[in-house]
Amino acid sequence: MSLVERLEGKRMVVVAGSGGVGKTTTSAALALALAVQGRRVAVVTIDPAKRLAQALGLEELDNEPRRVDPERLAGHGLEVRGELWAMMLDAKRTFDDLITRLAPDERTRDEVLANRIYQELSGAVAGSQEFTAVAKLYELHREGRFDVLVLDTPPSRNALDFLDAPERLSSFFEGRALRVLLAPTGLAARVAAAGTGAALGVLRRLTGVDLMTDLGRFFRALSGLIDGFRERARAVGALLADPATAFLVVTSPEREPVAEAIFFVGKLREADLPFGGLIVNRVHSLPEPAPQPAAVAAALAEELGARTAAAVAENLAAHAVLAARDARAIEHLRTTLGVTDPVVLPNLDAEVHDDVPALVAIARLL
Repeated sequence: MSLVERLEGKRMVVVAGSGGVGKTTTSAALALALAVQGRRVAVVTIDPAKRLAQALGLEELDNEPRRVDPERLAGHGLEVRGELWAMMLDAKRTFDDLITRLAPDERTRDEVLANRIYQELSGAVAGSQEFTAVAKLYELHREGRFDVLVLDTPPSRNALDFLDAPERLSSFFEGRALRVLLAPTGLAARVAAAGTGAALGVLRRLTGVDLMTDLGRFFRALSGLIDGFRERARAVGALLADPATAFLVVTSPEREPVAEAIFFVGKLREADLPFGGLIVNRVHSLPEPAPQPAAVAAALAEELGARTAAAVAENLAAHAVLAARDARAIEHLRTTLGVTDPVVLPNLDAEVHDDVPALVAIARLL
């Protein structure tokens, strides 16, 4: 059964893995393969290199989905019966949009967005990028514009932050520290005033910035959004755990990415999140029976010359070493994770991120 067939009925696919294993390419190719089957698909990336836009023939991606011209793909012998859309997440803009949606009124919205503390923190709050990534998917999911949403996540250790982001955000809004900041009274207020008053006074004189005033306004405005944030964080967590969601883990056969994949799949299972499959990318292989380097050198010597034939044989021997390593890695993944049918994608000569034929080739394999 192909990977696309395994994803039948899924509404959201989260593609995770360590850096450098072809995760962005795999996300784009998978979205393309789903669109070929007649589905309306949007692929969302937070990859700052913008390789996805290059591969799909878009000059640039932004925070709203853009449709990929079907003619660009039709020229490569692939009939796209559905629609393929793509976007690059802008975490700051998405967070701003979330504030706009959750604010109880325009005054609160404007006060938060204009606040200097918010402007500094909104792009840097722990988990904001990961949370806003799935928050954007949540909005697209609620809108119902697409049959399937495919998310290309950060490298896997950061993707763990992605998994934890809804819970961390809920904990922040429900935490005692935030309640003290929102309404410091009694001893807390006296300690805060004694410990920070002098320092903030110096800062205000030197910079003209009244930090305490800005903080007070920020947290007072934020208090009107807390219930909305709590509800949204719970909804985001529920979306990740929904049976209509699938997590795909991408790895290459090298030692570190394999270890990362095993670690991440374990975390998915611990969290009872829907693991949808393993993709092993850039795999070297040889036909069976494998040609022997010495025999190859002898067969090619007359046509190519002894030196060139020997170089070809040496290259074949090196490839055989890689093929043996990759076979061991795949067996290790199967045994450790209990995955009997990982999707194995071959190592391609082309640079896939800016080569549509190679992207099409991977979509066919999926």
